[in-house]
Amino acid sequence: MTEFVVQIAETSRRLDDIDRKILMVIQKDASLSIAEIGERVGLSSTPCWKRIQRLEANGVILRRVALVDQNKVGLGISVFVSVESSDHSEAWLKEFANAVSAMPEVMEFYRMAGDIDYMLRVVVADMQSYDVFYRKLIGAVPLKNVTSRFALEKIKSVTELPIPPAEQE
Repeated sequence: MTEFVVQIAETSRRLDDIDRKILMVIQKDASLSIAEIGERVGLSSTPCWKRIQRLEANGVILRRVALVDQNKVGLGISVFVSVESSDHSEAWLKEFANAVSAMPEVMEFYRMAGDIDYMLRVVVADMQSYDVFYRKLIGAVPLKNVTSRFALEKIKSVTELPIPPAEQE
């Protein structure tokens, strides 16, 4: 774990202002051409392309995707599912993580600190679809408690990380 934190800190320090600008630009619109990105950050195409390649190779850019409106594809219900377990063994966690990761309805899956053990963000078409999902979830592994919270309205949802400025040395 310590090695991972050190690796993140080192990667963060290696990002200069231009790298950070590139990240801000492609988070807004990853479909821009290399020339357009370069123009926005003050680089010609080749150096811009090399920087993007380096950011991808270093795992800073994980992938480039299209964002889809969940309502327009018939997935109008968002559910936040809190899970408590009475079993905290490595074997149970592996089985649970594998089962939940295989469920396409689960958009995000976190291990939590505090009064709940896991939090899932789930999208489904309707209540019947959620019931099918819920039955799959509770049938996957033994669980102590499952609490579902249904979102009534999405007030803010962003995909752009707030890229911090480079540390001054």
